Amino acid sequence: MKPSATAQAPEIQLSDNSEGNNYYTLIMTDPDAPSPSEPSLREWLHWIVTDIPGNSGGSETTSGFSWLQEQVTHTSSSGRELVPYMGPRPPIGIHRYAFILFKQPSTPFLISPPTVRNNFSTRNFASHYGLGLPVAATYCNAQKEPGSRRR
Repeated sequence: MKPSATAQAPEIQLSDNSEGNNYYTLIMTDPDAPSPSEPSLREWLHWIVTDIPGNSGGSETTSGFSWLQEQVTHTSSSGRELVPYMGPRPPIGIHRYAFILFKQPSTPFLISPPTVRNNFSTRNFASHYGLGLPVAATYCNAQKEPGSRRR
């Protein structure tokens, strides 16, 4: 994917067919920061949205991330943006961008946002807040777009 096509945060849409009022947390990271061959800043945190209602699905269309359409309505109506969205901007090479979805143990989900984006650990975050194992995950690839050449 081109980073310019992912500048805006995707809309989140979930279809939870269970009987309960479930809420979810979505985390987006880059495990290849700053470069795939030397990911010394892995995982780079790009986004955290909590309190996403499981019944936020519908016939709405998503913008930007069409490949995430089945899993991912606007964060203002479908969750609380804990860490603001930062679109993919790989400095070098092809980077993977992972979207991991967890079912929350309760709502509202009272957590503190991480103080830095580098060296984030999805596994440690999930463990610390009792999120358990992911219920869904997907990823995309992005690479740096070539600059415009002037002649």
